[in-house]
Amino acid sequence: MATGEASKDPCRGRARAAELLPPRCIPPSADSQVLGAHGTYPRSALGTVPSSPRDATPGVPTLQLPPRPGAPSARGPAPAGASPRPPARPPLPAPLSLSVPGRGGGGGGAQVTGGGPRPPGRFSKMMMSPSFKWPRPSMSLSFLLSLRLTLLAVSALAQYQHSDPTSPKASDGTPFPWNKIRLPEHVLPIHYNLTIHANLSTLTFWGTTEVEITASQSTSTIILHSYLLQISRATLRKQAGTPEQPLRVLEYPPHEQIALLAPEPLLTGHRYTVIINYAGNLSEHFHGFYKSTYRTKDGEMRVLASTQFEPTAARRAFPCFDEPALKAKFSIQIRREPKHLAISNMPLVKSVTLAEGLIEDHFDVTVKMSTYLVAFIISDFKSVSKMTKNGVKVSVYTVPDKINQADYALDTAVTLLEFYEDYFNIPYPLPKQDLAAIPDFASGAMENWGLTTYRESSLLFDAEKSSASSKLAITMIVSHELAHQWFGNLVTMEWWNDLWLNEGFAKFMEFVSVSVTHPELKVEDYFLGKCFDAMAVDALNSSHPVSTPVENPAQIREMFDDVSYEKGACILNMLRDFLGADVFKSGIVQYLLKYSYKNTKNDDLWDSMANICPTGDTQTTGGFCFRSQHSSSSHWHQEGTDVKTMMNTWTRQKGFPLITITVRGRNVHMKQEHYIKGSDSTPGTGYLWHVPLTFITSKSHSVQRFLLKTKTDVLILPEAVEWIKFNVGMNGYYIVHYEDNGWDSLTGLLKGTHTAISSNDRASLINNAFQLVSIGKLSIEKALDLTLYLKHETEIMPVFQGLNELIPMYKLMEKRDMNEVEMQFKAFLLRLLKNLIDKQIWADEGSVSERMLRSQLLLLACVRKYQPCVQRAEGYFKKWKESNGTMSLPVDVTTAVFAVGAQNTDGWDFLYNEYQSSLSSTEKSQIEFALCMSQAKEKLQWLLDESFMGDRIKTQEFPHILILIGRNSVGYQLAWQFLRENWNKLVQKFELGSSSLAHMVLGTTNQFSTRTRLEEVKGFFSSLKENGSQLRCVQQTVETIEENIRWMDKNFDKIRVWLQSEKLELL
Repeated sequence: MATGEASKDPCRGRARAAELLPPRCIPPSADSQVLGAHGTYPRSALGTVPSSPRDATPGVPTLQLPPRPGAPSARGPAPAGASPRPPARPPLPAPLSLSVPGRGGGGGGAQVTGGGPRPPGRFSKMMMSPSFKWPRPSMSLSFLLSLRLTLLAVSALAQYQHSDPTSPKASDGTPFPWNKIRLPEHVLPIHYNLTIHANLSTLTFWGTTEVEITASQSTSTIILHSYLLQISRATLRKQAGTPEQPLRVLEYPPHEQIALLAPEPLLTGHRYTVIINYAGNLSEHFHGFYKSTYRTKDGEMRVLASTQFEPTAARRAFPCFDEPALKAKFSIQIRREPKHLAISNMPLVKSVTLAEGLIEDHFDVTVKMSTYLVAFIISDFKSVSKMTKNGVKVSVYTVPDKINQADYALDTAVTLLEFYEDYFNIPYPLPKQDLAAIPDFASGAMENWGLTTYRESSLLFDAEKSSASSKLAITMIVSHELAHQWFGNLVTMEWWNDLWLNEGFAKFMEFVSVSVTHPELKVEDYFLGKCFDAMAVDALNSSHPVSTPVENPAQIREMFDDVSYEKGACILNMLRDFLGADVFKSGIVQYLLKYSYKNTKNDDLWDSMANICPTGDTQTTGGFCFRSQHSSSSHWHQEGTDVKTMMNTWTRQKGFPLITITVRGRNVHMKQEHYIKGSDSTPGTGYLWHVPLTFITSKSHSVQRFLLKTKTDVLILPEAVEWIKFNVGMNGYYIVHYEDNGWDSLTGLLKGTHTAISSNDRASLINNAFQLVSIGKLSIEKALDLTLYLKHETEIMPVFQGLNELIPMYKLMEKRDMNEVEMQFKAFLLRLLKNLIDKQIWADEGSVSERMLRSQLLLLACVRKYQPCVQRAEGYFKKWKESNGTMSLPVDVTTAVFAVGAQNTDGWDFLYNEYQSSLSSTEKSQIEFALCMSQAKEKLQWLLDESFMGDRIKTQEFPHILILIGRNSVGYQLAWQFLRENWNKLVQKFELGSSSLAHMVLGTTNQFSTRTRLEEVKGFFSSLKENGSQLRCVQQTVETIEENIRWMDKNFDKIRVWLQSEKLELL
């Protein structure tokens, strides 16, 4: 899932707290963390917007039930295509039959005990009671047997209740027969037959789930997921043509589970069908089966219904076994009105007209897949289609008024789908691939198999108004979701603790694919930005390993972060650089082939790499690679390469290494330690990594390699050098400190001939220098001295990285009333970049990177009130306004023009009116940014109120607006106050643990740098208790504020003195 790639938080840490045009604040996905947070352009300088043991259920006492004598401890043989799961949970004992059969042998439905929480509002007023009266047939032998079973069950219930009074209670107060968040392992789904009917007028839906199951041990209880659904009837059928038996239903809302209690135990290895009738409300938010709306050009409001199930919301649309390893096939039927269109994962097979005038669409049977990948949409969308060279039909669906914006995504999807089939040498297994732009969408995109869904700004491209960064973002997001059709859909992580196997791979494959299919975008230049983003989070103590235990839905949602996406991608890129592109490709293809339609863990990936050696190696022994001829440039080959051991150091411990380099003549001394922010004297964690070091020197630009597996080591060069640069191209996930005069040598190189090293190497030096300032390894003066070379820089990534480091400094000052130094620092930044700003033309010309650089530089200049920029922008805005918005502005300068125009009331109001009628996602985003730059507090408050309500400005825009206002020097207090006053409603709209909520927390608080604000933040979040105090984003923002305080206390006076230094006069 692309998680707000278009929008991550500008605020992950001080280094990501820039102020200008952050990538759109869409959460990482639940998928595609595509650009930035699936942002609209690379996480640029100007303010990127950032982000228990398996069987331990927090707050629920663990009830250990003894296994039935002779019962197997695991599920038994897994069906073909299923990956066996570890027998971590005790089996549910069959003797504890909690079934209370109907009074008699008649058909009958379910007795829904308690009924669970009713969905609020519309539905509860119109549906029948979930409790049913059972018929009383005449007394019979079967009834006596049934009564005996009932008495035995009641006796067992009493014993169960007496044995542990703290066992979970169903919603009616009776004991619930399962006390874990994870489902039991002994009941497996095989095939679902789903029928769904959504009423887009009453905003309700009805459904029938028929799920074929098999049991690996005898049991009378079937545990599955259901949440906010009204179950009216549940029955069990042994085989086709046999009578259905009623199932009693118990509900346990804390775990979003139901228990179906059978009148007699299920037999091992037999197939049964569970039939459940239910109803629910279409969600008003962005998860489950939810309502979306849009206005036509004529102002008519139209309603559609769409799904977003990842990670745990399929259970909100139909009762199911909602865990990724419980894969099954799905047959889906959708009932709709004739004026609507239904689409799902598979192609339409037939449509049947029903008596009441409805149409029932029948879709083909899916391949075996996880529940979170199921999707269906009921709408009035239009589509355009093309066929790939291998006969896959690719279609883009969108609201009718925007169908002319679908062509770019369609062509891109066809090209990328063909690339992936060739690269993996595994055919795309479905006959079609749909891409649908949803008007209301929380994340960037979602990889539902055969029906990927997107935020409109992540899919639709207006040839006249969309920006260069928008084209880049759309390309990357589509690439991300199509990569998931193999990584995630074909091969799926066994549990959410290894989410990175889905998301890290999809993020990584964005760059692999687009660099080939769209070479003009030069996406490889932006990859290091992903690693910087990840490191900003991973440097905090609140970070987590790439693979980390999670259980409940909030913990699972928190896994959709920069560690799973960006860090996952960065360590894969490092491994690819280490093994070589061809060897790496062979390994992942072997992985995909071996585990197709199955589920995997971390080790499965490394095992697939075990017998594939780097280029030039000729021997493999026990998973190790050995080189027949030793090479001084490939130290790791000499000792043998154990890929699993190496990569476990990157996935099973948090953080990343700091490599300290000390040069003594020809000897290069290397030391590794855990880089972690905090006090200068933070005690070491003792972590060690296997670090594939790369370096170049003043004597050789040929990349040299050395695998550092110990805390220290020494490398001997063939001759002495003037300078040495490690981590070539930032292909490694580590930062480097050069002791003695190492930094002075590199700073001199940049000031003299900065093009002697690549633009990515220059960007990494800027990043590393300021990270070293944070831990006291390098002085702020030396880091600032290094940035002075930017006066001569012209490449996008070093400039953006410089801004990513410098802008946050004055943003901290803005919130501490340090006006004099703040203004001096802003003036220094403008002088530093003045030459480059003055060279920018006000037209849409050049490469994508040149256009993005132009857009950001002119925006910076205008916002910082550089008069040549302001005056030109005012002229453009005046003409545009006089034309009533019909004049065509150069796309690259539009944001700067709008930002200047929004500074007066008339301009602001005119922009808002244009926002309401615009059909261009890029234009709406540009206007939104400009509106949030207002210096009028009442305007900013109005934006917060309106976007939160969702009537005039869509609620999906609220996180982005809140963060932009949180970055505004006059609005940040409004944003922080709004977050506190509306916390409970925000949790309802966006869910605990979601990326959206995390971005909002960080975006409103993590530029604070005073102890008063720190205590305010701590006090508020601690008061929330289980409603937010435990969130990782809260820990991150508290750590970041503490770091900001320490950083400012230590460096502010030094910055003030440095700004007076004579060297600045040369600017």
